[in-house]
Formats: sequence, structure tokens, C-alpha cells
Amino acid sequence: MSAHHGESERGSASAAESGRSDELSIQDPTESLERLLIDLRTRRGGLSSREAARRLVVAGPNRLIRDEKRGWVRELLNQFIHPLALLLWAAALLAVITGTTALTVAIVAVILLNAIFAFLQERHAEKAVEALAAYLPERCQVIRDGTLATIEATELVPGDVIAIQEGERISADARLLTGSLEVDLSTLTGESQAALRTPEAEINAETSLLQSVDVVFSGSSCVGGEATALVYATGMGTELGRIAALSKRVVKDPSPLEQQVARAARLIALIAVGMGMAFVPVGLFLADLPLTDTVNFAIGLLVANVPEGLLPTITLALAVGVRVLARNGALVKRISAVETLGSTSVICTDKTGTLTMNRMQVTAFWTFGGPQDPPASPPAELLPGMRVSEAMRAEAGASDLLGFRFGRASAACSNARLAKPTVFPTEAGPSASEDLADSPDPVHSRAQDVGDPTEVAMLRHAVTLGAVGDRSDLERLVHFHFDPVLRRMSTVDRVGHQAVVHSKGAPEEILRLCTRVAGAGEDRPLGDHDRRLVEAVIQEWAARGLRLIAVADRVLHDRDLGGLSRAQAEKDLTLLGMVGLSDPARPEVAAAVTQCHAAGIRLIVVTGDNGLTAAGIARQVGIGVSGLAVVNGSDLDLMSEAELDELLERNEELIFARSSPEAKLRITDALQSLGHIVAMTGDGVNDAPALRRADIGVAMGGSGTDVAREAATMVLTDDNFASIVAAVEAGRRVYDNVRKFIVYIFAHATPEVVPLLIYAASGGAVPLPLTVMQILAIDLFTETLPALALGREAPEPGLMERPPRRRRENVINSEMLIRAWAVMGGVSAVLVTGLFLLTLASGGWAFDSATGATQPELLWREATTMTFLGIVSCQIGTAMASRTQTESLLRVGVFSNRLLLWGIGFEVLLAAAIVGIAPLQVVFGTAIPETWLMFLLIPLPFLVWGSDEAFKWLKRSRPTEQVEAAPRDFGAPQAH
Repeated sequence: MSAHHGESERGSASAAESGRSDELSIQDPTESLERLLIDLRTRRGGLSSREAARRLVVAGPNRLIRDEKRGWVRELLNQFIHPLALLLWAAALLAVITGTTALTVAIVAVILLNAIFAFLQERHAEKAVEALAAYLPERCQVIRDGTLATIEATELVPGDVIAIQEGERISADARLLTGSLEVDLSTLTGESQAALRTPEAEINAETSLLQSVDVVFSGSSCVGGEATALVYATGMGTELGRIAALSKRVVKDPSPLEQQVARAARLIALIAVGMGMAFVPVGLFLADLPLTDTVNFAIGLLVANVPEGLLPTITLALAVGVRVLARNGALVKRISAVETLGSTSVICTDKTGTLTMNRMQVTAFWTFGGPQDPPASPPAELLPGMRVSEAMRAEAGASDLLGFRFGRASAACSNARLAKPTVFPTEAGPSASEDLADSPDPVHSRAQDVGDPTEVAMLRHAVTLGAVGDRSDLERLVHFHFDPVLRRMSTVDRVGHQAVVHSKGAPEEILRLCTRVAGAGEDRPLGDHDRRLVEAVIQEWAARGLRLIAVADRVLHDRDLGGLSRAQAEKDLTLLGMVGLSDPARPEVAAAVTQCHAAGIRLIVVTGDNGLTAAGIARQVGIGVSGLAVVNGSDLDLMSEAELDELLERNEELIFARSSPEAKLRITDALQSLGHIVAMTGDGVNDAPALRRADIGVAMGGSGTDVAREAATMVLTDDNFASIVAAVEAGRRVYDNVRKFIVYIFAHATPEVVPLLIYAASGGAVPLPLTVMQILAIDLFTETLPALALGREAPEPGLMERPPRRRRENVINSEMLIRAWAVMGGVSAVLVTGLFLLTLASGGWAFDSATGATQPELLWREATTMTFLGIVSCQIGTAMASRTQTESLLRVGVFSNRLLLWGIGFEVLLAAAIVGIAPLQVVFGTAIPETWLMFLLIPLPFLVWGSDEAFKWLKRSRPTEQVEAAPRDFGAPQAH
């Protein structure tokens, strides 16, 4: 015991980190069983209830510690310190300093409304994802006080001995004591094939813990066999907990959009503050304005340059993207992630359940009558639920009889249960399968199928061959459970008046027990030629990556049933045939892969499965058609960082097979360091660290674990790779639309600022053309609905034929600024300034510094009103022009965005109200201009729109140095 105590002290640090007590910690769970029993101070007969209760206090409950959810107060406060929000706070503070109460209230209201909206949107998304959560099993069987008892799984402690049976989920990490199991480890390793677990005396020290043949893990499922096992780790001390803890330690970087909006806020702040500060000396020394007027005017310039409506518009556009994705089966937890999807340059995808159906199916069927295609439905003369009479058998062909016999044996030797066998139409009555057209399976609905996926698939196949799916036509007499060592299971069943042995298992094991074969006419002895034929089929199908199962039977005499042993039953069998099973590729994935290639998105398969199987599926769906390399996990572990970077920079698609959680994390980091924006898919606990680290972590909502869903940014409710591609397209559309309304909003800064600069440069000889409240009316009210409508704009042609944008590409670039400030903004400024001066001149004003500041109040209000209306009129043209970035609006359709037309209508009505309603005239300082001046507003939208069309035409017509990206040019994005 003293030696154990010393080991416990040395392991205290790791035990504390994993959440287990020092006294229950162990150094090596693969040490000898006797040593492990001593370390855990337990015995093969389990713990007493009193000792288990004490250990539960020490070790804590057997549960995973979930992410600590940030309090809603903290989440809400974060919305108030957004970079653009900080810029608005600065504008509000300056408004307070100058005593502009109305301006202060308006800006603060914008900040509050945007923060509340963004907060509610993200909380709603998180709750939608949490509703999908699935947890560890609630109850388990344990030996306590020498007897088998059922307890809550959270009450398991290290030292307990648990009983594991087929169909159960394992509740803790444990070493097998007796029996053998086939275990589904896909949640931990990503490998779709079940793994053999059996007690062994010899332990290979070089084998990883996950590959140890006598260890089972929390969260995995037993799909065959039964055993007892010694629990050595619970809760966060399990392998499941270790990976969950690793995912918590991974730091999540801000999304590309969040980074770009922060840069845009700094740019806007620099321009706004720079112009405001630059005006101070101009106003004081050149224009000879009083200090108070100079400061107020500088603040007016700052307010004019700060797009107060930009932040809520971006938030609303992203929220629209979230709702669109939700309707298509993708739940997004962070609204900024919508844009990140659009800039994805590499998708690292899992295989099982994402590229494939995650449903084993019989894809090859062979009997001694020859290879056959698996039927989609039962032959008309062999219907489920019907007894097969000798007359019917005589009418059926030999091939059908062989198939029926094979199907009956498959159904008999099975523990699976089908949810709802479909009743097919017969001459005896009408069809009762109205739901058949809506079912994904032509035979039955699989929503409630129970059993090992391989057994379910074989039972499904048996029904199509005419077997009775619920086994009601036979009586089970003896059941020999599947033995992972023998690799077979058998049953003895009463069929009519006969007792029949039905066996299925690995073909080489079943073949070894057979002495006869089922022929087209009658059974005959199994000869050497037959063996060679079967072995050839086995070799061919194995090369195709199929999972092979052979089926055999034998008729017994009743006198042989007494004390029948397994060895006595499983001999002199008649070989009926074989099936090859696989997890087929999803039918829609190939088209989605083609779309990814056209969009310049590189696909990398990262799986815990076998490399040969993964490569076969990848080629089926079109991944790697121009080059595919398979890298095993052991080879990846030996690579240096430079070698991994070199591998990832090659112009080919890759498969990383047998990948560990650390390897997935390493691949993600390497791709990001090369400048890629990475989307990583996954469903298992082993995927959680990489899901959290990737730019976009995509978890499976149907088959995924709770830990994976918690770590991911997006959850697919349909587990479908095609949904990822649809999300990428939606993300690109959102990003384009964000740019469109940025251009739209920025275009109005020029006509707001230029008239003010004329006022300053003239030293007040030219009256102030626009009040601060009128600027606010433009930025917050008249331009808001059209900007939101631009967020719903349909994608431009060729959206998914463009290469991904670079990680560091600015959301606001020089071309956008030229188009917004110089083209549309410049034309608008000239037109608006002309209207202002024309209105003043029509009232008798002349450019004279002595009289410029003494114009009649009404004339000045009419002139500022014309400036306001002129900007609103130009906004209409800007909104129409901003709908496309390069294409002519005539190609997209002038009236195709009906929401924008409604927004323009609302904008016109609101402007009319501000100008024509007396209370609003007082607030905004407006007056109704003369009628003839109002008619001058009509051509303004067309002049602005026409100038932008000319700019885009010049851009399209001039030769460009940008080379059109090849569909499968998957180099680093810097090369684009």
C-alpha cells in the first residue's frame, strides 16, 4: 500500500487537473489487472455500497463539466463595446459637450437598439443548439455488495465493476475483466467500424490507449457481446473528459468580419476625427469663425462622417443570413460566423455521417446462384408477413428461393428490430404504404430501428428478400451471442416442424465450419472449387472496402437439442452466401463537391477511419480527382511543422486517416498559419478541440455528440455536407451585401461633408447648407430601410465561381471608397450643392460675406431643406446602383428586389413628413420649398445611377490582370 501511496502522490497534479481525487488516481490504466485492482483498492466482485458512497464524495459525480455559459449581463455589455459602438459613444459624448440633446438621445438610442437586437439574436441561436443536446446514459448496471444492481450513471466511481451488454452505452472508462465486446468508438476516434475489445494478458506498451484491446471508454457503445469491466476513471478524468477539457483550453479568435469591422471603425474614426480636427485651424484662422461655432462645426463634420446606421444594418443583414441558414438546416450560434462561412477557403470534412449516410447498407449480395444486385423491394410472390407455401416456392425461381433462404437465415440470426416494416400492395388488398413516398428508405422508416447498424442493414436486406422482418414465423430455441474472438453468432430456431441452426459472421470463419453449399436446385458438398470461388469474392469485395458477412444454416434433429453446445451447433453448416456492406456516400454530396471546386474551395478529409475506406468514398463524391494523397496518423505525427506546411501547400486534396484530436488541431493551426479560412466538420468528442479552433466549427446535429455541438460555431440539423456548401453560398451572399450597403452608406458622406466644407472655406459667406439634425435624419432614418433591403439582395451571377477572398482582405477597399466617395458621392455632392445655391439665389442671395450670414430665416431653411431632399433623392439612385458590384443592374433586374422598392417608398414618405409636418419642421429645421424646385429633384436618382453604371462599364471593359481561378486550383489563398 505504501508503494501505491507514493504513486498517488506523484500523480496528484494530473489527477487534480482531470477532476479526480489524488487517492483514486492511477499512473497507467494499461498496467496489469492485478496491479490495477490494488491501485484502485477494489476486487473483481466490486465495491460495497458504503465504500462507493464515500468515493462518490471524493471523486465527484460521473459527469462532464460543460462550458460555463457567460452570464447574460456580460453578453449584453459586450454588445456596447463593439468598435463601431465605441465610435458612436464618442459622437454622443461630443454631442453632450456641445449641448445638442436631441443628437445625444438619437445616437444613444441607436446603440441601445442595436445591442439589444444582437444580444437577443445570439441568445436565440444558442438556445436552438442546446435543444439538440444528448447526454451520457442515465443508468447503468454495476456490481455492488456482490450483486448486480442498476444505478444512476452519475453515481459510478473508480473501482466499480460494471456489466456491459449489447446495445448499451458505456458510462465510464474501464478495463475488461471477463467476456468480449464489439464497441463503437466513433465518438472518440471517428472510425465507423466497431472495434474488438477483450481481456488480454500481454499489453503492447507502444499501443495508444484508444487502441488498447482491453479498454473501453465512456460515451462509446457496445454493439455486440457482453462483459464485465473495472472502472478506473469517471467524469472529467475519462478520455471523453480529457478531450472536452482540451477543447475548453483552445482560444477562439475573432471572426474575419469582426476583425474587419474593427478595422473599418478605426478607419472611419481616423477620417472623422481627422476632418474635425483639421477644421479647427481652418475655422479659426481662415474662416475667422468664433471658437464656439468652430467646435460645433467640427462636431458636425464628425457626426456627418460617422455612419450611425452602419452597425444596426450589418447586424440585421447577418441576422437575415442566420434565419436563411436555419431554414436550410444550419443553426449558427454567432451571427458574425455567417460572413466567415462565405470566406472559407478550405473545408476539413469528416467522412462518416457527413460525406456518407452513416447507415450501413447491403451494397453487394452473392449466393452460389451468382452475384445479385440487392433488391429494393420484396419480390411479388414473397411478401413480408406472409407464410411461404410450397406452391409459392415452386413458382418462384431458383435464384429467388436461394435469396429467400438467405434472407430468412439473416433475419433469424439477428437481434435487430426494424421500426416499421412497410406493407406492400398485393392482390389481396389495397396499398397501405401511403407514407412510402416520404420515407428515405423504400422498405421502411428507420427512425426507430434498434440494434447494431450492420445487423439492422442485414435485416433490412432480409425483408427485401421475402423474410419476415419481425421473426414471427419462427421460434428462437437457443441463442449463442456474437463472440468477437470467434467473430460469429448463431441461433437455433423452430421453423415449421424443424429446428434449424442459423449462423452469420466473418466469411473466413463461417467458411471454415461449412461442409455443404446451397445450390440452385439442392444442397451439395462444398468442394475445393467452391472454396476458391468464395475466397475470390472475399478478396475482391475486401479490396472495395466492403464489410463482409457470410450466412449459413443447418437442419437439426430434435434429439440433438438437449444440452446443445456452441461447438456442436456450429459444425457441418451449409453456406448460403455473403453480403457486402458499406456506408454509402450521400447522393447530393457529389454535386456539392463540384460546387466547392468551382468556388476554389479545397476539400480535406480528416477522419479516424481507415485510409483505404476514406479514399474510396472521397473518389466516389469527386474529392481528389486531380490528385489525392492519403496520410496516416502515425506518419503525420512524425512530420515536422515545415513538412506539414509543405504538404498542405501542394496543389492536391488530402485525406488524413486515423487522426487524433491533437492531429486535427494541428492541421487546423497549420492551414490558418498559411492564410486559409478553415471550416472543420465533426460529430465526435474527438473533434471538439479542432471545432473550437477552426474559423468555423461545423458539428452534426443528428449524430453529433453534445461536446461537439457545444464547441462548434454552426450545427447541421441534417448532418449533410451539401448544407455546408449552401451555407458557404449564403455567407458569400451576406458578405457581398454587407459591402453593398457599406458603399450605399458611405456614398452619402460626400454630399453631407462637401457643402459644410464650402461653408467653412467661405468663412460663412455661404450659409450653413445642412443642420446636424438633418444629417441625423439622413443617417438614421431615410437611408436605413433601403440599406436593410440591400442586405436581402439576391446573389450576383457567378457568386460560387469566384475564388475565396483572402483572410486579410479588407471589407472596405480602395475601389469601394472611390466608387462611394468619388463617383456616386461626388456626383451627389455637385448636384446637392447646386440645388442649395440655386435655392438661395432664387431668393435674392448673392455671394457676399457681408450679407451671407444675414439671409432671411425662411429662405435659409428652404435652402437647407433642398439640400436634405437632394441627398434623399440621390440616395434613391445610390440604392439602385449599389445593388450590384460589377454587373449592370439591367442584367439583374431593376425591379427584382421588391423590398428595396418598398424601402424607397418609405424613404420618400418619411422625407415628405419631415419637410411637410409642422412639429417635425421644428425638430429638423425644414420648410416647404417652391414647387418648381421640387421638380428638380426628379432627375437626380438617374444621374447618380447613370454615373455608377458608367463606372462599372469601364471596369468591366478594361483588361484585367486577375487570372480567372481554375476550378481546382487549391494553392494558398495568397496566390489568388
